[in-house]
Amino acid sequence: MMKTTFKMSALALVMGVSAVLSAPVMAQSSAPVVCPGYEKGKTKLVGERAGKKVQKAFDAYNEDRVGEALDILYDVDASDDFDKAYVGRFIGNLLASQEGKGKESLRYLTSAVKPKVLNDTEHAQTLKLIGDLNLREENYKEAINWYQQWMDFTCKEDKMVYVRIAQAYFETKQLDKVIEPADKAIALYEEPNKNPYVLKLQSYYQRKMYPETVKVAETLVNTFPETPGWWTQLGVFYMLVENYSDALATMEIAYNAGYLEKESQFKNLAQLYSTNGIPYMSAKILEKHVENGDIKKDDKMMRNIANSFHQAKNYDLAARYYGKAAQLSSDPQDFQKQGTLLMVAEDYKGAITALNKALERGAEEEAKIHFSLMEANFYLGNFKKAWDYVQLAKKEKSMRRNALAWEPYIKEKAKNRGIKI
Repeated sequence: MMKTTFKMSALALVMGVSAVLSAPVMAQSSAPVVCPGYEKGKTKLVGERAGKKVQKAFDAYNEDRVGEALDILYDVDASDDFDKAYVGRFIGNLLASQEGKGKESLRYLTSAVKPKVLNDTEHAQTLKLIGDLNLREENYKEAINWYQQWMDFTCKEDKMVYVRIAQAYFETKQLDKVIEPADKAIALYEEPNKNPYVLKLQSYYQRKMYPETVKVAETLVNTFPETPGWWTQLGVFYMLVENYSDALATMEIAYNAGYLEKESQFKNLAQLYSTNGIPYMSAKILEKHVENGDIKKDDKMMRNIANSFHQAKNYDLAARYYGKAAQLSSDPQDFQKQGTLLMVAEDYKGAITALNKALERGAEEEAKIHFSLMEANFYLGNFKKAWDYVQLAKKEKSMRRNALAWEPYIKEKAKNRGIKI
């Protein structure tokens, strides 16, 4: 792409712009300067002696013999200032198309424009090219300077020049200066281009100007709705400004459109459901994408799903996932939570199994577990076991009062059933 551009410039040097460019571009080039009161000067031509060598150099270049073309041009002994500038510009253009020759190219091109003897079209083109090369060489401050010189000389505005100026300001961390040229580029584009919007977005985001970041992200989504990344980024930016309802709505649209692909994105969506008071959907999203392999299955994720189902008051599902967490971790707390939730779901047999596993693995809250085992056995009609566990529970100060309250109740129920304790 770069080589094609510079080859066209070299061709224009010898054949004239009108011979190589299409009609629309030719019309623009016929007015290289649009400043008020501008009058086009007389076109200068290369002298006969230098012109012969320039023609030979062009012929060599046109046959892709760039090295030979350069050798011919290096050998030109031009005495006239215009001839020197013209040949220097040609050399600079050729060098610009070669890898690693940027600095050398800039030296020739800069020397060519300093005397201001080139024809206006050539001078304008070279000013812009010097800006482009400085940008490519990461001389960002110099690039801005040369682009400004091009605008001052031509009184023209160019969308790509504004984008490149904005980029140069961004690279030099002059983030506040990115906005103006980016906005000017946006105004000049007939068909929207994402680059100036992205530069604005990054400028605001890196300065922690999140409301402004959101506005640009909204524009990106509305302008380029088919780009998945803008939707997911907008959702994240809404979260930054704590607009969780719009964040959820945005991420739901992205999800339904199939734009979410990463584990972090599925987790963000689940978190947004939870934050917006829809824990069941949070759990279901996590559950689905764990099963699909999109989210890593580990004990922490099983607890997250369990917690969401718990918040949604789906106690049996919550218990199931605490059980899955326990299988992966062997953590007694996971078994204890599973047992407690199975109690709430009135699955007393399952609760007893889970709570005993918690005790077997050294659970710290033994008294609480003994109390829960007492309740589970009581509701199953196992009054003797219930009595044994209430005795264990009351040994702990924290559970003593509750355990003592249950003792007469257990005795009475057992007596009514003819069971002696």
